[in-house]
Amino acid sequence: MSLNQTPAAERIHIGIFGKRNAGKSSVINAITGQNLAIVSDVKGTTTDPVLKSMELLPLGPIVLIDTPGLDDVGELGALRIQKAYQMLNKTDIAVLVVDGSVGMTDEDQQILSRIKQKNIPYIIVYNKSDLLSATPLNIQQEQPVIAVSAKNGYQIEELKEKIAGLLPKEQSAKKIVGDLLSPLDFVILVIPIDSAAPRGRLILPQQQTIRDILNAGAVSIIVKDTELKDTLAKLPVKPKLVITDSQAFEKVANEVPEDISLTSFSILFARYKGNLDTVASGAKTLDQLKDGDTVLICEGCTHHRQCDDIGSVKLPRWILEHTKKDIFFAFTSGTEFPNDLSGYQLIIHCGGCMLNEREMKYRLRCAKDQNVPMTNYGTAIAHMKGILNRSLKPFTGGQSL
Repeated sequence: MSLNQTPAAERIHIGIFGKRNAGKSSVINAITGQNLAIVSDVKGTTTDPVLKSMELLPLGPIVLIDTPGLDDVGELGALRIQKAYQMLNKTDIAVLVVDGSVGMTDEDQQILSRIKQKNIPYIIVYNKSDLLSATPLNIQQEQPVIAVSAKNGYQIEELKEKIAGLLPKEQSAKKIVGDLLSPLDFVILVIPIDSAAPRGRLILPQQQTIRDILNAGAVSIIVKDTELKDTLAKLPVKPKLVITDSQAFEKVANEVPEDISLTSFSILFARYKGNLDTVASGAKTLDQLKDGDTVLICEGCTHHRQCDDIGSVKLPRWILEHTKKDIFFAFTSGTEFPNDLSGYQLIIHCGGCMLNEREMKYRLRCAKDQNVPMTNYGTAIAHMKGILNRSLKPFTGGQSL
């Protein structure tokens, strides 16, 4: 997969923060060598967060986040500042741009405190050094700082190197499923094609899983749910694993023999993002729901909803059938995630394929801090269909949880 094809969720997210007219957009244009952000002497040119996927050497594939000014004014300004702070939830590296002719202000200090609180690697960039005869007096040398000029390019290359140096030390590459496979293992991927399936393409988790199987030297066999039974009968050897779309979980479980490992894309990605134990535990909360409880169903992206949409139609129907309780449902999508979760007894999230790891962990942490259990679509469905333990066995050494 080339750098410019890397999914946004797999890219390092670099958030650019600062006051109006500190030069945030100018710094973005300088480090990218492109006119990505509108630059103006008028305060508040950037009114909403702007996310741009791109390649930036020496970092590689990234998402740059240009945010509104932290000193915006008025009722709309307060909302813009709130949006800027929300962007911290998906920021892997924070760049705080300070007007070097003014120095650190209360607004800068406030967001810096929040950045530190969230343990986000950061650098303070004193811009407009071309206007100064000396280094600003209030630069705190113990902080990771650099003085630059977006106007004439002074120390922009050094800034890019410093940002790259903030990347976490490379760990062993995480696998979606490849660590469970040996070369030439057969893996069957069950992908229903119905009205909700995207025309002419596979959804992102399916694409990423296929690529991970290829990287492991194993063999992907991709079938519709209607073709699974015949495919199993015709295979010369037993497949190592069957991975299914959650919506077909029950049908697939009935057709796959017990001696063949079975799981779902949702469960694989919960494991990949490091929250499998949490969502498995959260799914069992479905059995404890009572009349009048409210379940929040969250999607990490926005899409055109079909007549039998899984999040807004199928899941609520299955939950009502499973619990036999009078349950209420609330829904969010995209970047919206409530700060106050106290009104919900359970959160069921999508697989989060469009959210980066930091944002997904932020949402899980919000739920944990407010003592609200959280699970995801596929894990909840597996539990309601009575096959959760079976679907977790590939990751537990064959043992049920």
